Amino acid sequence: MRHPPFYRSFLYAANGILTALKQERNLRFHFCAAFYVLVFSRFYAFSKAEYGLLVLAIGGVMALELVNSALERTVENPEPARWRTAGVVKDMAAGAVLVFSIAAAVCGGVLFWQPAVLMQIPKWFLQHPLVLALFGVSVAASWLFVCHPKVFLGKERLSEIHSHKKEK
Repeated sequence: MRHPPFYRSFLYAANGILTALKQERNLRFHFCAAFYVLVFSRFYAFSKAEYGLLVLAIGGVMALELVNSALERTVENPEPARWRTAGVVKDMAAGAVLVFSIAAAVCGGVLFWQPAVLMQIPKWFLQHPLVLALFGVSVAASWLFVCHPKVFLGKERLSEIHSHKKEK
């Protein structure tokens, strides 16, 4: 049996991530939250180890969200005898995301809770009104991306995604 080239596994993985970003609101939320965590981290003098912790926390939440989405699809239309088991599997996977997200938020709180730095951030933005305006635009764009993906995907593409989800 001939195996596909090794690089294709990366293409399949990238396709899975892009599909999840298009279909999963929670992953879009985590993606935007990660962006802002990394933007605001620039105000801090984090060590390489602290940045490593941030990246692991962000990656862990997103990875678990992808696993949760995959499990939800796997048990989406069970036979009636498996409804209870399917529901428990989905709840447990969601619980795993919640546990890791809380742990990541606690890590973020420990790293970012530096009152002197926190007080400087609004002052810095007020001294840079163009950046403040861009930040406001990015927050609005993030909200649209998370809550109204049709703005980014278009109505046709979004309905195609939803009809594909219903078929499975």
